[in-house]
Amino acid sequence: MNTSPVLDLTGDPIELTAAFVDIASPSHHEEAIADALEASLRATLPAEVEVLRYNNNVLARTQRGLGSRVILAGHLDTVPLADNVPHTRGKDGEGRDTLFGCGTVDMKSGLAVYAQAFASLADSPDLRHDLTFIAYEGEEVATEFNGLGHIEKEHPEWLRGDVALLGEPSGGVIEAGCQGSIRLKVKATGTRAHSARAWLGANAIHRLSPVIERVAQYSPREAVEMDGCVYREGLNVVRMEAGVANNTIPDEAWFFVNFRFAPDRTCDEALEHLLGVLDIEEEEHLSYEVDDVAAPAAPGLSVPAARALVEAVGGEVRAKYGWTDVSRFGQLGIPAVNFGCGDPGFAHKKDEQCPVEQITEVSQALHRYLRGEA
Repeated sequence: MNTSPVLDLTGDPIELTAAFVDIASPSHHEEAIADALEASLRATLPAEVEVLRYNNNVLARTQRGLGSRVILAGHLDTVPLADNVPHTRGKDGEGRDTLFGCGTVDMKSGLAVYAQAFASLADSPDLRHDLTFIAYEGEEVATEFNGLGHIEKEHPEWLRGDVALLGEPSGGVIEAGCQGSIRLKVKATGTRAHSARAWLGANAIHRLSPVIERVAQYSPREAVEMDGCVYREGLNVVRMEAGVANNTIPDEAWFFVNFRFAPDRTCDEALEHLLGVLDIEEEEHLSYEVDDVAAPAAPGLSVPAARALVEAVGGEVRAKYGWTDVSRFGQLGIPAVNFGCGDPGFAHKKDEQCPVEQITEVSQALHRYLRGEA
């Protein structure tokens, strides 16, 4: 018998955020919150709304033939707790009424706003788009555990829509698309020797230095505009390692270089550009391997369903520089944006927090959009 609490999905999204926060759900431990959300959706929604439970992913969708479909997606998991569950409520540094606790920003406030909008409007005569709601597990950990990826593989029909909204924290502003990311491991080999007799060896760090210099001298594109969003690329050495002792010439050295690229490049184009900058294929004793590739997502704000969202939030839009799961929708040809509550700078921090007025504002903007009110 399921004894999960039935949450008030049609009430105040601030209270729903607090309830979500109080159900601890660090990655790999999402069962309790998935149980509660599933039970609440089944208890709240009319019978004609389909609900699916797959692993610790909870999905629901309307089938009202409204001519367009909006996907509302958010992850259930958080980073590990830091003595910040259950929630507390008080004043932030600016004196604003604020919820504190793990997930208040990343992203149980966004999830609460989406769940409340879905439950409130699923059978409303004012709804202008069919809706799909997706609450998924495993976003904060390795890609292999990402519930959205599992849904894409096993239930791809649930990821069909005209536009997708992801409730990642964005300060109540639409952050459209996302940049792609490539990480390479560049390695040099040499000959180990005592540093007092350095001429008997070959320093692997020194052999890397010309490549590092090319990265340091690189000028990235700073103003790549797409659909009114301006993206800014970056190329940086982000980690390196070499040496076994302070008096020894290193015979091996390596570094990771990370290229963040605008969504007007494909992954293949970005990799070709990166290798051209590094220029290491003809260098002796140097090698590289591709460590990670994450595809970008174009903003897609020219699509009618996306334009209506921009109008509903007053036209305030900016580019998303970091990578998020909007990329998964982008690869499926679905325009996607990040639209959630709170300052992402508080994500993953012990004092994670979200002003309650922003939860209300995002909720009101989402309702306006889904009702077709400019």
